Amino acid sequence: MEFDFLHGTGIDALPQFLTSLAIGLLIGLERERNPSAKAGLRTFALVALFGTVTALLSAQLESPWLLIAGLLAVAGMIIGAYINKPVEGGDPGTTTVIALLMCYSLGGMIWYGMAKLAVMLAIAVTALLYFKPELSGISQRLSRRDLVAVLQFSVLTFIILPILPDQNYGPYDAVNPHQAWLMVVLISGISLTGYAALQIVGTRYGTPLLGFLGGLVSSTATTLSYAKRSKNNPDIQELAAFVIVIASMVVLLRLMVVTTVVAYESLHGLLPVFLGGILTGLIVALYSWRKIGSSPEPHFPETANPAELHTAIGFGLLYVVVLLGAAWMTDLAGNQGLYIVALISGLTDVDAIALSSLRLFNLGQLSEQQTAMTVTIAFLANLAFKFGMVIFIGGWKLAKQVAFGFGAIACGALIGLFAL
Repeated sequence: MEFDFLHGTGIDALPQFLTSLAIGLLIGLERERNPSAKAGLRTFALVALFGTVTALLSAQLESPWLLIAGLLAVAGMIIGAYINKPVEGGDPGTTTVIALLMCYSLGGMIWYGMAKLAVMLAIAVTALLYFKPELSGISQRLSRRDLVAVLQFSVLTFIILPILPDQNYGPYDAVNPHQAWLMVVLISGISLTGYAALQIVGTRYGTPLLGFLGGLVSSTATTLSYAKRSKNNPDIQELAAFVIVIASMVVLLRLMVVTTVVAYESLHGLLPVFLGGILTGLIVALYSWRKIGSSPEPHFPETANPAELHTAIGFGLLYVVVLLGAAWMTDLAGNQGLYIVALISGLTDVDAIALSSLRLFNLGQLSEQQTAMTVTIAFLANLAFKFGMVIFIGGWKLAKQVAFGFGAIACGALIGLFAL
Protein backbone atom coordinates (compact mmCIF):
# COMPACT_ATOMS: atom_id res chain seq x y z
CA MET A 1 0.00 0.00 0.00
CA GLU A 2 1.40 3.38 -1.00
CA PHE A 3 2.09 5.81 1.89
CA ASP A 4 -0.27 8.61 0.80
CA PHE A 5 -2.17 10.53 3.44
CA LEU A 6 -4.96 13.09 3.37
CA HIS A 7 -2.66 16.05 4.03
CA GLY A 8 0.59 14.99 2.39
CA THR A 9 3.23 12.31 2.91
CA GLY A 10 5.74 11.71 5.65
CA ILE A 11 7.23 14.87 7.11
CA ASP A 12 4.52 17.01 5.50
CA ALA A 13 2.17 15.90 8.29
CA LEU A 14 4.40 17.40 11.01
CA PRO A 15 2.43 20.71 11.35
CA GLN A 16 -0.76 18.81 12.19
CA PHE A 17 0.99 16.88 14.95
CA LEU A 18 2.60 20.03 16.35
CA THR A 19 -0.82 21.66 16.51
CA SER A 20 -2.23 18.61 18.32
CA LEU A 21 0.66 18.72 20.76
CA ALA A 22 0.02 22.41 21.47
CA ILE A 23 -3.68 21.77 22.09
CA GLY A 24 -2.94 18.90 24.46
CA LEU A 25 -0.40 20.95 26.38
CA LEU A 26 -2.82 23.88 26.64
CA ILE A 27 -5.66 21.85 28.14
CA GLY A 28 -3.29 19.67 30.17
CA LEU A 29 -1.63 22.73 31.70
CA GLU A 30 -4.91 23.65 33.36
CA ARG A 31 -5.64 20.09 34.53
CA GLU A 32 -2.11 19.81 35.96
CA ARG A 33 -3.07 22.52 38.46
CA ASN A 34 -6.03 20.46 39.71
CA PRO A 35 -4.89 18.01 42.43
CA SER A 36 -7.91 15.72 41.94
CA ALA A 37 -7.37 15.26 38.18
CA LYS A 38 -6.07 11.83 37.10
CA ALA A 39 -4.67 13.30 33.86
CA GLY A 40 -2.22 16.14 33.56
CA LEU A 41 0.10 17.84 31.12
CA ARG A 42 1.73 14.79 29.58
CA THR A 43 -1.44 12.70 29.43
CA PHE A 44 -3.42 15.36 27.60
CA ALA A 45 -0.56 16.01 25.17
CA LEU A 46 -0.28 12.29 24.39
CA VAL A 47 -4.04 11.89 24.00
CA ALA A 48 -4.19 14.79 21.52
CA LEU A 49 -1.37 13.21 19.50
CA PHE A 50 -3.12 9.84 19.75
CA GLY A 51 -6.27 11.43 18.30
CA THR A 52 -4.34 12.73 15.30
CA VAL A 53 -2.51 9.43 14.74
CA THR A 54 -5.78 7.50 14.94
CA ALA A 55 -7.45 9.89 12.48
CA LEU A 56 -4.48 9.49 10.13
CA LEU A 57 -4.69 5.70 10.22
CA SER A 58 -8.49 5.78 9.97
CA ALA A 59 -8.28 7.90 6.83
CA GLN A 60 -5.52 5.76 5.34
CA LEU A 61 -7.33 2.49 6.00
CA GLU A 62 -10.74 4.01 5.19
CA SER A 63 -12.10 2.66 8.46
CA PRO A 64 -13.93 5.14 10.74
CA TRP A 65 -14.25 2.37 13.35
CA LEU A 66 -10.58 2.79 14.20
CA LEU A 67 -11.23 6.39 15.27
CA ILE A 68 -14.21 5.30 17.37
CA ALA A 69 -12.19 2.50 18.96
CA GLY A 70 -9.52 5.00 19.98
CA LEU A 71 -12.15 7.20 21.61
CA LEU A 72 -13.53 4.24 23.57
CA ALA A 73 -10.01 3.24 24.62
CA VAL A 74 -9.28 6.73 26.02
CA ALA A 75 -12.62 6.77 27.83
CA GLY A 76 -12.04 3.34 29.34
CA MET A 77 -8.54 4.28 30.44
CA ILE A 78 -9.47 7.42 32.37
CA ILE A 79 -12.66 5.94 33.85
CA GLY A 80 -10.68 2.91 35.00
CA ALA A 81 -8.14 5.21 36.66
CA TYR A 82 -10.86 6.83 38.77
CA ILE A 83 -12.44 3.47 39.64
CA ASN A 84 -9.18 1.88 40.77
CA LYS A 85 -8.12 4.85 42.86
CA PRO A 86 -11.04 7.12 43.82
CA VAL A 87 -10.28 10.72 44.63
CA GLU A 88 -10.68 11.89 48.21
CA GLY A 89 -13.88 13.86 48.65
CA GLY A 90 -15.89 11.68 46.27
CA ASP A 91 -15.08 13.62 43.08
CA PRO A 92 -16.09 11.26 40.21
CA GLY A 93 -13.76 13.10 37.81
CA THR A 94 -16.37 13.53 35.10
CA THR A 95 -14.94 16.91 34.08
CA THR A 96 -11.49 15.46 33.46
CA VAL A 97 -13.01 12.51 31.57
CA ILE A 98 -14.94 14.78 29.22
CA ALA A 99 -11.94 17.10 28.82
CA LEU A 100 -9.74 14.16 27.84
CA LEU A 101 -12.30 12.91 25.30
CA MET A 102 -12.55 16.44 23.88
CA CYS A 103 -8.77 16.55 23.61
CA TYR A 104 -8.75 13.27 21.66
CA SER A 105 -11.53 14.49 19.37
CA LEU A 106 -9.76 17.80 18.72
CA GLY A 107 -6.65 15.88 17.75
CA GLY A 108 -8.74 13.99 15.20
CA MET A 109 -10.28 17.20 13.87
CA ILE A 110 -6.83 18.61 13.14
CA TRP A 111 -6.01 15.76 10.79
CA TYR A 112 -9.27 16.28 8.89
CA GLY A 113 -8.42 19.90 8.07
CA MET A 114 -10.25 21.69 10.90
CA ALA A 115 -7.21 22.96 12.76
CA LYS A 116 -8.48 26.53 13.26
CA LEU A 117 -11.77 25.36 14.71
CA ALA A 118 -9.96 22.82 16.90
CA VAL A 119 -7.65 25.51 18.33
CA MET A 120 -10.62 27.79 19.06
CA LEU A 121 -12.46 24.97 20.80
CA ALA A 122 -9.35 24.09 22.79
CA ILE A 123 -9.12 27.65 24.09
CA ALA A 124 -12.82 27.57 24.99
CA VAL A 125 -12.41 24.23 26.82
CA THR A 126 -9.42 25.55 28.78
CA ALA A 127 -11.35 28.68 29.73
CA LEU A 128 -14.31 26.61 30.96
CA LEU A 129 -12.00 24.48 33.08
CA TYR A 130 -10.03 27.41 34.49
CA PHE A 131 -12.98 29.64 35.39
CA LYS A 132 -14.85 27.00 37.39
CA PRO A 133 -15.23 29.20 40.55
CA GLU A 134 -16.53 32.16 38.55
CA LEU A 135 -18.98 30.03 36.58
CA SER A 136 -20.23 28.41 39.79
CA GLY A 137 -20.73 31.87 41.28
CA ILE A 138 -22.91 32.92 38.36
CA SER A 139 -25.52 30.24 39.07
CA GLN A 140 -25.53 31.23 42.74
CA ARG A 141 -26.10 34.92 42.05
CA LEU A 142 -28.91 34.46 39.52
CA SER A 143 -32.32 33.88 41.06
CA ARG A 144 -34.77 31.21 39.93
CA ARG A 145 -36.76 33.89 38.13
CA ASP A 146 -33.64 34.93 36.22
CA LEU A 147 -32.89 31.35 35.18
CA VAL A 148 -36.48 30.86 33.99
CA ALA A 149 -36.21 34.08 31.97
CA VAL A 150 -32.99 32.87 30.34
CA LEU A 151 -34.71 29.57 29.48
CA GLN A 152 -37.61 31.52 27.96
CA PHE A 153 -35.18 33.57 25.92
CA SER A 154 -33.52 30.38 24.65
CA VAL A 155 -36.87 28.89 23.64
CA LEU A 156 -37.98 32.04 21.87
CA THR A 157 -34.64 32.31 20.07
CA PHE A 158 -33.91 28.74 19.04
CA ILE A 159 -37.43 27.28 18.74
CA ILE A 160 -39.88 30.08 17.92
CA LEU A 161 -37.66 32.24 15.69
CA PRO A 162 -36.83 29.52 13.12
CA ILE A 163 -40.49 28.63 12.51
CA LEU A 164 -41.79 32.19 12.02
CA PRO A 165 -42.53 32.95 8.34
CA ASP A 166 -39.96 35.15 6.62
CA GLN A 167 -42.56 36.98 4.55
CA ASN A 168 -44.03 40.50 4.50
CA TYR A 169 -47.60 41.06 5.69
CA GLY A 170 -49.97 43.92 6.49
CA PRO A 171 -50.25 47.45 5.12
CA TYR A 172 -47.28 48.52 3.01
CA ASP A 173 -45.88 44.98 3.49
CA ALA A 174 -44.18 46.47 6.54
CA VAL A 175 -44.44 43.53 8.94
CA ASN A 176 -42.20 40.51 8.59
CA PRO A 177 -42.75 38.15 11.57
CA HIS A 178 -39.31 36.57 11.30
CA GLN A 179 -37.49 39.89 10.97
CA ALA A 180 -39.55 41.47 13.75
CA TRP A 181 -38.78 38.67 16.18
CA LEU A 182 -35.15 38.69 15.14
CA MET A 183 -35.00 42.31 16.30
CA VAL A 184 -36.59 41.29 19.60
CA VAL A 185 -33.92 38.62 20.05
CA LEU A 186 -31.16 41.10 19.22
CA ILE A 187 -32.27 43.76 21.71
CA SER A 188 -33.11 41.21 24.40
CA GLY A 189 -29.76 39.53 23.88
CA ILE A 190 -27.80 42.77 24.31
CA SER A 191 -29.82 43.72 27.37
CA LEU A 192 -29.56 40.21 28.82
CA THR A 193 -25.77 40.31 28.46
CA GLY A 194 -25.64 43.54 30.43
CA TYR A 195 -28.09 42.21 33.01
CA ALA A 196 -26.08 39.02 33.60
CA ALA A 197 -22.86 41.02 33.89
CA LEU A 198 -24.57 43.38 36.33
CA GLN A 199 -25.67 40.48 38.55
CA ILE A 200 -22.21 38.92 38.45
CA VAL A 201 -20.23 42.11 39.05
CA GLY A 202 -22.50 43.50 41.76
CA THR A 203 -21.01 46.52 43.50
CA ARG A 204 -17.47 45.17 43.64
CA TYR A 205 -15.94 47.23 40.84
CA GLY A 206 -17.36 50.64 41.59
CA THR A 207 -19.99 52.98 40.34
CA PRO A 208 -18.69 53.69 36.80
CA LEU A 209 -19.08 50.05 35.79
CA LEU A 210 -22.50 49.88 37.43
CA GLY A 211 -23.59 52.89 35.39
CA PHE A 212 -22.24 51.33 32.20
CA LEU A 213 -23.91 47.97 32.74
CA GLY A 214 -27.12 49.58 33.97
CA GLY A 215 -27.28 51.62 30.77
CA LEU A 216 -26.64 48.50 28.73
CA VAL A 217 -29.69 46.87 30.31
CA SER A 218 -31.99 49.91 30.48
CA SER A 219 -30.91 53.52 30.76
CA THR A 220 -34.47 54.52 31.68
CA ALA A 221 -34.64 52.06 34.59
CA THR A 222 -31.18 53.13 35.78
CA THR A 223 -32.18 56.81 35.62
CA LEU A 224 -35.35 56.10 37.58
CA SER A 225 -33.47 54.09 40.21
CA TYR A 226 -30.80 56.70 40.86
CA ALA A 227 -33.23 59.62 40.73
CA LYS A 228 -35.30 57.96 43.49
CA ARG A 229 -32.22 57.27 45.59
CA SER A 230 -30.97 60.83 45.14
CA LYS A 231 -34.33 62.19 46.30
CA ASN A 232 -34.06 60.19 49.55
CA ASN A 233 -30.36 60.86 50.03
CA PRO A 234 -29.21 64.31 48.82
CA ASP A 235 -25.59 63.49 49.69
CA ILE A 236 -25.24 61.27 46.63
CA GLN A 237 -26.71 63.68 44.06
CA GLU A 238 -23.39 64.17 42.28
CA LEU A 239 -22.90 60.42 42.16
CA ALA A 240 -26.45 59.89 40.85
CA ALA A 241 -25.95 62.50 38.14
CA PHE A 242 -22.71 60.80 37.08
CA VAL A 243 -24.37 57.37 36.75
CA ILE A 244 -27.37 58.77 34.87
CA VAL A 245 -25.10 60.47 32.34
CA ILE A 246 -23.01 57.31 31.89
CA ALA A 247 -26.14 55.16 31.39
CA SER A 248 -27.54 57.54 28.76
CA MET A 249 -24.21 57.69 26.97
CA VAL A 250 -24.20 53.88 26.73
CA VAL A 251 -27.43 54.08 24.71
CA LEU A 252 -25.33 55.39 21.81
CA LEU A 253 -23.00 52.43 22.19
CA ARG A 254 -26.00 50.07 22.11
CA LEU A 255 -27.26 51.76 18.96
CA MET A 256 -23.82 51.44 17.37
CA VAL A 257 -23.83 47.69 17.99
CA VAL A 258 -27.39 47.34 16.67
CA THR A 259 -26.58 49.35 13.55
CA THR A 260 -23.50 47.25 12.87
CA VAL A 261 -25.54 44.04 13.08
CA VAL A 262 -28.73 45.13 11.32
CA ALA A 263 -27.59 47.62 8.65
CA TYR A 264 -23.82 47.86 8.47
CA GLU A 265 -23.97 49.99 5.31
CA SER A 266 -25.68 52.80 7.24
CA LEU A 267 -22.95 52.91 9.90
CA HIS A 268 -20.94 55.41 7.87
CA GLY A 269 -23.70 57.99 8.28
CA LEU A 270 -24.50 57.19 11.91
CA LEU A 271 -20.98 56.80 13.25
CA PRO A 272 -20.33 60.58 13.60
CA VAL A 273 -23.54 60.87 15.66
CA PHE A 274 -22.61 57.98 17.93
CA LEU A 275 -18.97 58.93 18.40
CA GLY A 276 -19.78 62.62 18.84
CA GLY A 277 -22.24 61.95 21.67
CA ILE A 278 -20.01 59.34 23.32
CA LEU A 279 -16.92 61.56 23.21
CA THR A 280 -18.55 64.67 24.68
CA GLY A 281 -20.45 62.61 27.25
CA LEU A 282 -17.25 60.84 28.29
CA ILE A 283 -15.43 64.14 28.78
CA VAL A 284 -18.17 65.44 31.08
CA ALA A 285 -18.37 62.10 32.92
CA LEU A 286 -14.64 62.07 33.62
CA TYR A 287 -14.78 65.66 34.86
CA SER A 288 -17.74 64.80 37.13
CA TRP A 289 -16.00 61.70 38.47
CA ARG A 290 -13.00 63.77 39.56
CA LYS A 291 -15.31 66.10 41.49
CA ILE A 292 -17.16 63.28 43.25
CA GLY A 293 -14.21 61.92 45.19
CA SER A 294 -12.32 58.72 45.59
CA SER A 295 -14.75 56.13 47.00
CA PRO A 296 -18.44 57.02 46.74
CA GLU A 297 -20.92 54.46 47.98
CA PRO A 298 -22.07 52.32 45.03
CA HIS A 299 -25.77 51.67 44.57
CA PHE A 300 -27.10 48.66 42.66
CA PRO A 301 -29.51 49.90 39.97
CA GLU A 302 -32.97 48.34 40.07
CA THR A 303 -33.44 46.72 36.64
CA ALA A 304 -35.78 43.93 35.58
CA ASN A 305 -34.58 40.91 33.63
CA PRO A 306 -34.93 41.87 29.93
CA ALA A 307 -35.35 38.24 28.85
CA GLU A 308 -38.71 37.80 30.60
CA LEU A 309 -41.48 36.76 28.25
CA HIS A 310 -43.76 39.75 28.78
CA THR A 311 -40.85 42.16 28.24
CA ALA A 312 -39.87 40.51 24.94
CA ILE A 313 -43.44 40.35 23.64
CA GLY A 314 -44.04 43.96 24.71
CA PHE A 315 -41.02 45.16 22.76
CA GLY A 316 -42.04 43.07 19.76
CA LEU A 317 -45.50 44.66 19.69
CA LEU A 318 -43.98 48.13 20.11
CA TYR A 319 -41.57 47.48 17.25
CA VAL A 320 -44.40 46.35 14.93
CA VAL A 321 -46.54 49.38 15.85
CA VAL A 322 -43.65 51.78 15.27
CA LEU A 323 -42.79 50.07 11.99
CA LEU A 324 -46.37 50.37 10.74
CA GLY A 325 -46.58 53.97 11.98
CA ALA A 326 -43.31 54.87 10.29
CA ALA A 327 -44.41 53.34 6.98
CA TRP A 328 -47.81 55.06 7.15
CA MET A 329 -46.48 58.48 8.14
CA THR A 330 -43.74 58.29 5.51
CA ASP A 331 -46.37 57.57 2.85
CA LEU A 332 -48.63 60.31 4.22
CA ALA A 333 -46.18 63.12 4.92
CA GLY A 334 -42.80 61.98 3.61
CA ASN A 335 -39.72 62.29 5.76
CA GLN A 336 -41.39 64.82 8.05
CA GLY A 337 -43.96 62.17 9.01
CA LEU A 338 -41.20 59.71 9.86
CA TYR A 339 -39.48 62.33 12.01
CA ILE A 340 -42.72 62.88 13.93
CA VAL A 341 -42.95 59.15 14.63
CA ALA A 342 -39.30 59.20 15.77
CA LEU A 343 -40.01 62.10 18.10
CA ILE A 344 -43.04 60.42 19.68
CA SER A 345 -41.81 56.83 19.91
CA GLY A 346 -38.34 57.89 21.02
CA LEU A 347 -39.79 59.33 24.21
CA THR A 348 -40.24 55.86 25.68
CA ASP A 349 -38.02 53.56 23.61
CA VAL A 350 -35.29 54.50 21.16
CA ASP A 351 -34.56 50.92 20.05
CA ALA A 352 -37.88 50.34 18.27
CA ILE A 353 -37.70 53.41 16.02
CA ALA A 354 -33.97 52.89 15.42
CA LEU A 355 -34.59 49.33 14.22
CA SER A 356 -37.52 50.48 12.11
CA SER A 357 -35.37 53.13 10.44
CA LEU A 358 -32.59 50.65 9.77
CA ARG A 359 -35.08 48.23 8.20
CA LEU A 360 -36.41 50.98 5.94
CA PHE A 361 -32.81 51.80 5.01
CA ASN A 362 -32.19 48.16 4.07
CA LEU A 363 -35.32 48.23 1.90
CA GLY A 364 -34.02 51.32 0.10
CA GLN A 365 -36.81 53.57 1.42
CA LEU A 366 -34.50 55.79 3.49
CA SER A 367 -31.19 57.37 2.60
CA GLU A 368 -28.17 57.33 4.88
CA GLN A 369 -28.77 60.94 5.96
CA GLN A 370 -32.48 60.37 6.60
CA THR A 371 -31.71 57.32 8.72
CA ALA A 372 -29.17 59.31 10.75
CA MET A 373 -31.68 62.12 11.24
CA THR A 374 -34.41 59.73 12.40
CA VAL A 375 -32.18 57.93 14.89
CA THR A 376 -30.81 61.22 16.22
CA ILE A 377 -34.29 62.67 16.76
CA ALA A 378 -35.39 59.50 18.59
CA PHE A 379 -32.29 59.56 20.79
CA LEU A 380 -32.72 63.24 21.67
CA ALA A 381 -36.41 62.66 22.44
CA ASN A 382 -35.44 59.79 24.75
CA LEU A 383 -32.85 62.00 26.40
CA ALA A 384 -35.49 64.70 26.97
CA PHE A 385 -37.89 62.14 28.45
CA LYS A 386 -35.28 60.93 30.94
CA PHE A 387 -34.43 64.51 31.85
CA GLY A 388 -38.10 65.08 32.65
CA MET A 389 -37.98 62.00 34.90
CA VAL A 390 -34.99 63.46 36.70
CA ILE A 391 -36.82 66.75 37.29
CA PHE A 392 -40.05 65.21 38.63
CA ILE A 393 -38.46 62.38 40.63
CA GLY A 394 -35.04 63.65 41.65
CA GLY A 395 -35.74 67.36 41.89
CA TRP A 396 -34.24 70.48 40.34
CA LYS A 397 -30.91 70.21 42.12
CA LEU A 398 -30.21 66.82 40.55
CA ALA A 399 -31.60 68.02 37.22
CA LYS A 400 -29.11 70.91 37.13
CA GLN A 401 -26.22 68.49 37.50
CA VAL A 402 -27.61 66.07 34.92
CA ALA A 403 -28.36 68.89 32.45
CA PHE A 404 -24.68 69.57 31.82
CA GLY A 405 -23.98 65.95 30.88
CA PHE A 406 -27.14 65.51 28.83
CA GLY A 407 -26.46 68.79 27.05
CA ALA A 408 -22.93 67.69 26.18
CA ILE A 409 -24.16 64.34 24.80
CA ALA A 410 -26.89 66.05 22.75
CA CYS A 411 -24.47 68.64 21.37
CA GLY A 412 -21.96 65.96 20.41
CA ALA A 413 -24.64 63.95 18.58
CA LEU A 414 -25.91 67.04 16.75
CA ILE A 415 -22.40 68.08 15.75
CA GLY A 416 -21.90 64.60 14.33
CA LEU A 417 -25.20 64.83 12.47
CA PHE A 418 -24.45 68.23 10.96
CA ALA A 419 -20.98 67.01 9.97
CA LEU A 420 -22.72 64.82 7.41
